[in-house]
Amino acid sequence: MSAAIRECVEQDYVIEHVKKHFPCTVLWCEGRACLEYNSEEELAQISEHVKANFDKELLDVFFTAIESLPLDD
Repeated sequence: MSAAIRECVEQDYVIEHVKKHFPCTVLWCEGRACLEYNSEEELAQISEHVKANFDKELLDVFFTAIESLPLDD
């Protein structure tokens, strides 16, 4: 993908792309996307993927990123 095309990619497209390729959740808070990830490793993979494919930092796409809490038994 060329740099000019990368600049034109909308935030919503990047969010949908991340949801499609990773087992994460996107939460919405006051109209802003928040990434919920499962592990630090997954967060690093998502961040690298967004940077490599869209030339954007993860927090330029998502308002914040939070780790999922384990489910109580």
